[in-house]
Amino acid sequence: MMQHQISILARFRPEVLERILRVTRHRGFRINSMNMGQSTDGDNVNIELTVSSQRPLTQLCAQLTKLSDITEVEVLQQESRLLRTQSAM
Repeated sequence: MMQHQISILARFRPEVLERILRVTRHRGFRINSMNMGQSTDGDNVNIELTVSSQRPLTQLCAQLTKLSDITEVEVLQQESRLLRTQSAM
């Protein structure tokens, strides 16, 4: 699986995190880590996600930008290395 890190700037609303997580899951991405913090003005929230999937990252970014409360989606890091998955023995 490919691992990617993205940054999302969104309006600080109660439902915004749930919408981001739903879109991420429906597009076939696994969330490896998440960091979220409120901006200094209090109106926005900064969210950094590290996700992994076989699917192209452009698909996820395009869907996230369609959400009404999302202001910006930026790819911070796009790794070409494959993540190993453990198989059951």
